[in-house]
Amino acid sequence: MTESEVLRAYPCDDFVVSPVLQVWRGVRVNAPATVVWPWIAQVRLAPYSYDWIDNLGRHSPRHLVSLPEPRVGEAFTTAGGRRWGRILSVEPGKQLTGMIMRAFVSYVLVPDEDNTTRLLLKIVMRTNRLVALGLSVGDLVMARRQLLTLKQLAERCTE
Repeated sequence: MTESEVLRAYPCDDFVVSPVLQVWRGVRVNAPATVVWPWIAQVRLAPYSYDWIDNLGRHSPRHLVSLPEPRVGEAFTTAGGRRWGRILSVEPGKQLTGMIMRAFVSYVLVPDEDNTTRLLLKIVMRTNRLVALGLSVGDLVMARRQLLTLKQLAERCTE
């Protein structure tokens, strides 16, 4: 993450005043934002991280499913066959923000000049410091895997 990516405003910031936990992640995807967005929108179907942990062994889809654009109020994701959280804000092609387990999460797509995209993720939460420490360590592993999986799937669409 660059300093400007950390300092920028994210939609999840609008939902939490004085968060105890703030976590940023980011990857460069060798695909335009128009190719990356459907994969972000598809997070509604599955977690796309370590399926054996957070999806009870069910595989996150490795192909795009025809879905309508996400809407505020819909379930944010599905894990282990159950719907979790809800979508709080969406700008198709640009950002998806939701809440899950008292954490507020924003996926933001930043197109680059060279037909690549920065896929940014920010998580904010009001909680105690001990819980925040545990969540940030767990997030480091799970969120990183999710972003890398989404990157791989989007890049595969451009081959």
